[in-house]
Amino acid sequence: MCGIIARAGIGDALEELVVGLQNLEYRGYDSAGVAVRRADGPITVCKREGETDALEAALSGRALPGGTGIGHTRWSTHGAPSDANAHPHTDDSGRVAVVHNGIIRNHESLRRELREAGHRFRSETDTEVVPHLVAAALDDGADPESAFRAAVARLEGSYALAMIVDEDDAVYATRRGSPLVLGLGTDANYLASDVPAFLEFTDRVVYLEDDDVVVLEGNTYRITDVDGTPVDRPIETVEWDASDARKGVYNHFMRKEIDEQPVSLRQTLEGRIDGDRSELTAFPPGSLSDVDDVVFVACGTSYHAAMYGSTLLRRRGVPATALRANEFAHDPMPVSERTLVIAVTQSGETADTLASLRVANDLSARTLAVTNVVGSSAARGADEALFIRAGPEIGVAATKTFSSQVAALALLADRIAADGGGADAYGDETAGVGDHGGAYDPDSVRSDLESLPTAVETVVNDAGAARLATQFADAESYFFIGRGVGYPVALEGALKFKEITYEHAEGFAAGELKHGPLALVTPATVVIAVFTGRNDELTLHNVREAQSRGAPVVGVGPASATTLRETVDEYLPFPRTDPNLAGIPANVHLQLLAYHAAEIRDRAIDKPRNLAKSVTVE
Repeated sequence: MCGIIARAGIGDALEELVVGLQNLEYRGYDSAGVAVRRADGPITVCKREGETDALEAALSGRALPGGTGIGHTRWSTHGAPSDANAHPHTDDSGRVAVVHNGIIRNHESLRRELREAGHRFRSETDTEVVPHLVAAALDDGADPESAFRAAVARLEGSYALAMIVDEDDAVYATRRGSPLVLGLGTDANYLASDVPAFLEFTDRVVYLEDDDVVVLEGNTYRITDVDGTPVDRPIETVEWDASDARKGVYNHFMRKEIDEQPVSLRQTLEGRIDGDRSELTAFPPGSLSDVDDVVFVACGTSYHAAMYGSTLLRRRGVPATALRANEFAHDPMPVSERTLVIAVTQSGETADTLASLRVANDLSARTLAVTNVVGSSAARGADEALFIRAGPEIGVAATKTFSSQVAALALLADRIAADGGGADAYGDETAGVGDHGGAYDPDSVRSDLESLPTAVETVVNDAGAARLATQFADAESYFFIGRGVGYPVALEGALKFKEITYEHAEGFAAGELKHGPLALVTPATVVIAVFTGRNDELTLHNVREAQSRGAPVVGVGPASATTLRETVDEYLPFPRTDPNLAGIPANVHLQLLAYHAAEIRDRAIDKPRNLAKSVTVE
């Protein structure tokens, strides 16, 4: 959702705050603002509706000397995008400035109370009650830290908050249910919603926990709990590179991150395959022997990766299902102490997934987070964590993290099945058109996992998707179909397409096409069919049904599948890959198709309308 950056230390804060906001644009885009505690005067606030470019233009030529400041890039929840609703928000006098992520659920009652006491409000946001609460406490004689704590104690909901006060060089901050990380530099310290905000200034971080209160002053910091008792949080070094958070020669982060997938996959797999077994340090042989069944909870792209993982587990004879976290959190399925609930979340901060994780913990299930971020709320809230090691992903539309999630889940499925004695649930009778039969061969999967980065690199360098994006630019609808592991890939392909092109795109299980969606198929509908080398003949039946209604069909499948090439109208090939993994290179073709289709339409590819990278409110 929204993005917070704060800085306190030696030198001027403004330039670093603006850099932080630029690095956080993927979290919010409808307005941005900064507040600086000027060395020669009071707090100065500048905020503008629109992207950070509008704020930079407003700041051009202005000198705001001062080492302490806060900034924010907004994704609207309360109040439409406007200068007035942009953060930071202040009290009547302008002596208190606050930035906030999350939702304050009791803001209406607090606003009424404050209005009755004479406070005037300028925005529609829930956030504005906070500086007024702080100002009221200051008027009653409280010092800034005590006033901040008193205000926070009145809040209900989720939040990450950072505050500065006139005539005080400190930044005061806290979090509950919304991410906030501390960055430790040499001449300054930082607070942000996400590490990329300050990655070019420091790689030393402290992950704050709920109800931590942190005070930055000069280049020092201290952390206490809600009662003021000092707490010790470990300092960690982030292994990401600052260049990962910059576009470099690319026009868009999304294309950069598509192209990075061979590297990110190698990082995911490095040291995790040892001959005839998956070598996961966190899960040595036998550590998952008490798992009877697996339930995945996730949202969006991570949900599609979870669906993929559940299919792999079922093929190994392990009962597994994938559920949307926003449903499980409020209507959970039965689980037991022998159920492993796996929360899949790129950021580790997805609100619905964290809510599901809490429910699973309350139900005494064993829990595991599969995430990209060490120190994230999901990693800390689950019993165990498996990190996908994909590196920072800035584009709102997830790309490399999906590939790394699926690869990590394939390794995990191998470990769970090996510990539990799972076996291939299907025989060769499921074989279809393609290079492989239907049986799940663990040795083949492990071998092809190791060669997967090379296969993906071949797809990244293929120009076919760009050509087809132009060829079918005038279509009215785009239907993606797949079977087995191709089904979640079809859903993911449709999600990417609709996210960044704003065109109508839907994903279906291939066999469901004739149970309703076929009524919508016309010559103006492009059907994109995912083939994996397993049950492909059945999917070809569905392709022919679409073609008989005049729809052009694009096949995405193994390079050697001659029958597929001859049947479909256009074909996007990928190198020979075990059919259980074939969805990964197939999905890269679909990412490129969506990217080029959006580029033709001149869409805001990295920041699609109405969407944010990390959904941290339910």
